[in-house]
Amino acid sequence: MISRRSFLHRSAGTVAAAYLPTSALALTDTGTAKTSHEDPLQWLDIRIGTGGHGHCFPGAAVPFGAVQLSPDTYDDDWDWCSGYHISNTSIMGFSHTHLSGTGCGDLLDFLIMPGVGPVKIVPGTVANPELGYRSRFSHDDETILPGYYSVLLKDSGVKAELTATDRAGVHRYTFPESEEAWVILDLQHCYGGTKNVVSAELASPAADRITGGHITAAWGTGRHAYFALETSKKPSRIVFYQDDKEVASTAPLNGTNLKCVLHFDTHANETILIKTGISSVSAENAALNLKHEVPAWDFDGIAANAKARWKKQLSKIAITSANETHKKIFYTAFYHMSLGPVLFDDVDGRYRGMDDAIHQLPAGHQQYTTFSCWDTYRAAHPAYTLLEPARVPDFANSLIRMAVESPAGMPVWPLQGTETGTMTGYHSASIIAEAISKGFKGIDTETAYKCMMKRAMVDDWRGLQFYRKLNYIPADLEEESVSKTFEYCYNDWAIAHVARKLGHADDAAMLVNRSKNYRNYFDPSTKFMRPKLEDGTFTTPFDPIDLGHSDKWRDYTESNAWQTTFGVQHDAAGLIDLFGGRTPFVAKLDELFTTASTLPKNAPPDIAGLVGQYAHGNEPSHHIAYLYVYAGQPWKTQARARSLMETMYLAKPDGIQGNEDVGQMSAWYILSALGFYSVDPVSGNYILGSPLFESATVDLGNGKHLEIEVKRSNPDHAYIQSFAINGKQQSRAWFNHTEIANGAHLTFEMGAEPNQSFGADPSVAPPSLTL
Repeated sequence: MISRRSFLHRSAGTVAAAYLPTSALALTDTGTAKTSHEDPLQWLDIRIGTGGHGHCFPGAAVPFGAVQLSPDTYDDDWDWCSGYHISNTSIMGFSHTHLSGTGCGDLLDFLIMPGVGPVKIVPGTVANPELGYRSRFSHDDETILPGYYSVLLKDSGVKAELTATDRAGVHRYTFPESEEAWVILDLQHCYGGTKNVVSAELASPAADRITGGHITAAWGTGRHAYFALETSKKPSRIVFYQDDKEVASTAPLNGTNLKCVLHFDTHANETILIKTGISSVSAENAALNLKHEVPAWDFDGIAANAKARWKKQLSKIAITSANETHKKIFYTAFYHMSLGPVLFDDVDGRYRGMDDAIHQLPAGHQQYTTFSCWDTYRAAHPAYTLLEPARVPDFANSLIRMAVESPAGMPVWPLQGTETGTMTGYHSASIIAEAISKGFKGIDTETAYKCMMKRAMVDDWRGLQFYRKLNYIPADLEEESVSKTFEYCYNDWAIAHVARKLGHADDAAMLVNRSKNYRNYFDPSTKFMRPKLEDGTFTTPFDPIDLGHSDKWRDYTESNAWQTTFGVQHDAAGLIDLFGGRTPFVAKLDELFTTASTLPKNAPPDIAGLVGQYAHGNEPSHHIAYLYVYAGQPWKTQARARSLMETMYLAKPDGIQGNEDVGQMSAWYILSALGFYSVDPVSGNYILGSPLFESATVDLGNGKHLEIEVKRSNPDHAYIQSFAINGKQQSRAWFNHTEIANGAHLTFEMGAEPNQSFGADPSVAPPSLTL
């Protein structure tokens, strides 16, 4: 199995320094609350996440667009998974595809770089950019706006500007006067270095056109990407290179190291535009995408359209707050959450499937890719069910088509027609099941169920055979055994909802019962979830901070016994019973947050944002603060959620703990700031936390809105005194998706001190293990 930890181990020597915030629970900006319905773009700070370990990029994109045109400051190592890190002072060039906030790297397709003077066809190095076509730059010369990026390349004096449509990128380069102006296109450039290009092709079908593509093997093995490029000015000549040697022929080239240089004579401040369409199908389809989306040379119009699309996207949530820092973090989080998944079909409805064949979509459907399922099923996809109701069926059907087409079966971490196999479980099932359970129409439920059940009941997949036979996975037979069992328990729980929906009551009952397998790891003597051997005994020695019991492999996935012990999302009541009731459970949960933050030497940097042994920088911890509600102490969730919002998210480049993870870190903040979180997404239940703003209006689509009203005399007040849905007072600290999906009004009365009776009675606890 590929896991991010193996990637980290390879790149540990080049990880950039992380920033660990230590600010206390406090508001930095005070004053009278400002009205909502203002332009949300004014609060965007796209630099957030481009430093530390955020792994975000600053370039041009549209919401969920396939093209994400951005500068590459390096093409390898962990902190350059997005191709960019704010610590760099030189740029290699501008490529058309990027990953946002991932823990592994890939893409960076079709690098373009302008220059003047003698041509250099190698990129140079970070230490010595003058050895190649790299250029120095200053962050003071960057302009980073939604759908637009620009920078001055100091070494050439060229101003670079970028914008994008769904499937095309548009460059505008302003040159100085020169008889030696040029633009290089480098097909050997991709994430992980030049070794990862398996094959490439390059041709010039016309004097102002270049086409081609490459197949790469970085994270996604055998990934196809193609392009079609046009220039607004005919080059004086085009020179092709193979293996960094000039070739005279203009016939189509094939190889692993292909480049070309377009030469121009330029006058002072002359602008040359380049537009590039991309496709997974073919260069011809890339040209079709380009013709459809960028028919004219209108850079400013395309940039204005991209900006308008972002304004429309971010205006789906209007908030009222006097705290400008909170608004910057919130809307930038919403921006990041809207960068993925990304489109993967062409304008003619064709796409490359996981079987490497070309498929035709049904009319009116779209295909998406870049599903960081292990991360995003927890909060990003629950948020999409509120904010992207029109896309949710396409998200689900995209994953279902992948399950049918892929030799690997149910998607785990699918990337552009390939299965990376990264992380544990198969949470495409969780994402699909949530959409089905919440009643979204147009999803191929029958096909989904067949694929899910094949994985759950038949496939010999990463310890599932032990899970089915022994009701746990032995630590001496399978790596990351404890975490895998926990993930499979949740996958069973998710599939049970689909079984019930389709009338398969026996399957549903069996899967619900099997979803309790996590209980087999609980050690009553230590009150931890401990690895077990095939003979049924617990591993020894045991230390709850360790990631594994031996040097051979780890027993937990990017976590340890502290975090995994609370890793139950669907059966909190069952977990509480294992501890002997609410009081000892809460005592142990308190201890999680107050014990020492010591980690073993082999812990990956993913385990970041520590509060005791709670690790907000990694997804297994994300629901844990909300478990107090299940134990009758919602006020502790309220205090902890508010503290995490204040300390784990800062309006700085290194203001995100851990990787942003294609929207998951951001989605936790979005939902928590609105005042609730989805501990168990498939159930449709939302658990109350502590609303950050004075009011919020969420556009649910089709004219429906969720209105959130927060009554308090001081913005510091973090504790719920009372809660109402549509004016009706509630004694429970949770609600269901069905109560808000058609529009609703939530009212929070907040105070300075906890109301310890609210939500405390066992009769109003959120449901556990209830279909």
